[in-house]
Amino acid sequence: MPAPVLALSIGCVVLLAQATTASAQIPDAIGASAGEAPMLTIHAEGAQIYECKVDSTGKLTWQFREPIAALMIEGKTVGRHFAGPNWELVDGSAVGGKVIGRAPGPAAKDIAWLKLEVTSQRGAGQLTGASSIQRINTKGGMVEGSCDRSGTFLSVPYSADYVFLRKGG
Repeated sequence: MPAPVLALSIGCVVLLAQATTASAQIPDAIGASAGEAPMLTIHAEGAQIYECKVDSTGKLTWQFREPIAALMIEGKTVGRHFAGPNWELVDGSAVGGKVIGRAPGPAAKDIAWLKLEVTSQRGAGQLTGASSIQRINTKGGMVEGSCDRSGTFLSVPYSADYVFLRKGG
């Protein structure tokens, strides 16, 4: 690819990441920390997996087990999102995280928006240097109804955008 076309392509991806983040109206609970800036936005399509288990009151309830999702940029699969939570790209880079902030999803059926601190990194690629992750623009993923048999699973479709942030802009 000629250098001007490559530069234009990279510029478009950066502008897309910034536009997606800007249009989302990020709640304070999941906002970027001082000195953090978006480095990459990836769309996810998949499912939130729930398991029917006995809760602390002795009732059977759906309890979150894990996410399973394809990570996409411009409609092309570039990686996967799975239990941990972890994000892994085909370029060999991967990060794991833990939730540090939460805000309600836009509708009752939408999973929460999250901020996650990156707790592990491996490989080198597009995710290298990420310090935190925002899950925004969620659609679906929330379980509805009760369960009646322990050990059964329920897959609830969802989509979201994951914004990977880096310290130092």
